[in-house]
Amino acid sequence: MKAQRHAVRRPGETAGTSRTTAVLAALAVTSSAAAAFLALVSTVSRKVVVPPKKRPANAHIVAVDRPGRTITLRADADTVVPGRYGVWIDGSEPYVKVGDVLSQSDRTVTREVLSSNLARVPGDVAAGMSGWFYRHPRELGVEYEYVSIATPLGAAPAWVVPSADGVGADWVIQIHGHGSQRAEGLRAVPVFARSGYTSLLVSFRNDGEGPRSIDGRYGLGSTEWRDIESAIDLAIERGARRIVLMGWSMGGAIALQTVLRSDRADSIVGLVLDSPVVDWHRVLAFQATASRIPGVLRDAALQAIAHEWGRRLTGLEQPVDLDSLDVVASAGALTHPVLILHSDDDGFVPSDGSKALAEARPDLVSLVTFHTARHARIWNYDEEGWNYAIADWISAL
Repeated sequence: MKAQRHAVRRPGETAGTSRTTAVLAALAVTSSAAAAFLALVSTVSRKVVVPPKKRPANAHIVAVDRPGRTITLRADADTVVPGRYGVWIDGSEPYVKVGDVLSQSDRTVTREVLSSNLARVPGDVAAGMSGWFYRHPRELGVEYEYVSIATPLGAAPAWVVPSADGVGADWVIQIHGHGSQRAEGLRAVPVFARSGYTSLLVSFRNDGEGPRSIDGRYGLGSTEWRDIESAIDLAIERGARRIVLMGWSMGGAIALQTVLRSDRADSIVGLVLDSPVVDWHRVLAFQATASRIPGVLRDAALQAIAHEWGRRLTGLEQPVDLDSLDVVASAGALTHPVLILHSDDDGFVPSDGSKALAEARPDLVSLVTFHTARHARIWNYDEEGWNYAIADWISAL
C-alpha cells in the first residue's frame, strides 16, 4: 500500500499564496501565458506603489449655469453627498469649490458654486471630486510660513500655520494620503488652531512636492516615516514639546509607523487618523474586489510588492513588507492615544481595520464612526461633528 503524501504548508503561507504559486508554476509551462499574467500583476501592483501623475477624473460635468452659479454633474456615490468639496476640471485646472446640493435626479446632481472662477469652467468635461476644499493657507485668512524640512533624501517643502495664540509648545503634523499633497490637511488647521496647536503641513518623498527616492515609489508607510521624523525634528527646533500626528488615509499608515519605529516617539502625545490604512492586506483585498480583480491576480500582486522576485514588476528598490505594516497584528506595541475618524461607507479604505484596531486596544484607541461621508471626506460632509470629535479628544488629551 502506497503511503499518502500530504502537502505541507510553510509557516506564514496562506491558502491564497499556495494557490497563487501553483498558478504561476502552471503558467511557466506556457511562456506567452506567463508573460501576459505577469504583465497584469505588474499593472495591478504598480497602481499601489506608483504615485499617480494626474488627479483621477472620477466625475463628469454635464452643464454649467454661470448666471445662476451652479454646476451639474453626473450623479454617483460621491457627487451626490451633501457638503463642501472641490472639483478639479479635467484632472488639473481650474479648481472649483462647490457647496449644497440644489437638485438631484437619477442621472444628475446640481450643486451651488462657491468660488468665483466659474467662467473658466467648460461644460461637458471630465472632472474630479476632491475633499481638499482649501488649496493654500491664505484661503483660511491666517498667518503662515513656508519652511523646508531636511529629510534623508533632501528638502521637503511644508507650511507652518501658528495657533490662534501664536507658535507655542503644542504642534500637530499633518500627513497627507496616497495620491494627495499637503493641502489635504488644511481642513484640520482651524480646529487645531482653536485648541492651541500650531500646524505643520508636510510633504514627503515621491508625493510630487517632496524629494524623489531612487525608485520614485511609495513605501506605503515603510519608508515615509523617516521624513516625518525629520518634520518632528524641525518642530522641536522651533519650540514644540507636545506633538500630535494627524494622518489622512495612507498618511494614517505613515503616522502609525512613525510612532512604532522612530526614536522621536517620546515627543508625540497622540495620533488623529482620518480614514486610515491600518492593514494594507485588508485595504488592497477590498479594492481588488471592488475592481473585480480575480483573487489569484490580487494575491500575486501582493506577493510582488512584498517579495524580492517582484521588484522587476513593481519597480521598487526594496520590497515592502506588508505584514510589518499590519498595525492590528502589532497593536500591543502601541503606546500613544489614538483618535480614529472613519465613515462606514468609505468606499476606498474599509472601516473594518479601524474597528479591529479599536477592539484590540480599547485602552488607547477611540473610534468615532460616521455614515455617508465616503473616503477622507468626513469634514466635508459633517464639519461640525468632525470638529467636535477632534476638539473633545484634544481636551481630554
